[in-house]
Amino acid sequence: MIRVIIVDDDELCISVIEDMISQLDDFICIETFQNALDAYNYLEANDVDVVFLDVEMPKMGGIELLKSLKKSPMVVMITSHEEFALESYEYNVTDFLKKPAEWSRFLKTIEKIRKEFLDLAAQLLESSDQEHVFIKTDSKLVQLNLSQVLWVEALGNYIRVHTEEDKYTVLSTMKEIEAKLPPKDFIRVQRSFIIRVDKVKAIEDNYIIIKDKEIHIGKSYKEDFNKRINYL
Repeated sequence: MIRVIIVDDDELCISVIEDMISQLDDFICIETFQNALDAYNYLEANDVDVVFLDVEMPKMGGIELLKSLKKSPMVVMITSHEEFALESYEYNVTDFLKKPAEWSRFLKTIEKIRKEFLDLAAQLLESSDQEHVFIKTDSKLVQLNLSQVLWVEALGNYIRVHTEEDKYTVLSTMKEIEAKLPPKDFIRVQRSFIIRVDKVKAIEDNYIIIKDKEIHIGKSYKEDFNKRINYL
């Protein structure tokens, strides 16, 4: 699921966009905000994939919010004034949506977001030494050291790679990712999780503890997992 928040001081606009999003199978609106400060606090503390963001709001506008974020998700700017489009594109926004939002134009925006997820959020590429992979994010390829990966989690048509410092959303299947990760370091412990073996902190009953995360070991995966663990 692609997680969306809407930030707009116009309650009607929020309602219209929220209703449009509700009709999409792969998008979910997780929060709405009528001021940018509340949205800023939420974005600093939570994972969000896309922000539908009004340009003009009291106290803090959309552009100001973008400037203040340390790490920005994909952004669709919404406004009734087209002259703001040029400035908003300077902040690498995905699209510009004019009020009142029309269904046909909204769908074009959605297709841009889907394409950007495919192009930017996504492909794990094998390197020659199998100690690094590359992830496309924020319009660039980022090299990821596999020794920093904690676990990989399935999210519908996407997966999320959890590292010691960050998370990366990747358009892929667990089967494809499992084939690309070195088997000496990684093992699948249930349908939705692949873990890095040397990151396991403890095992309690049928649960693996990595960092502060408890991951259930699936029945059909338990035997293989037990073979991989070195007992004293």
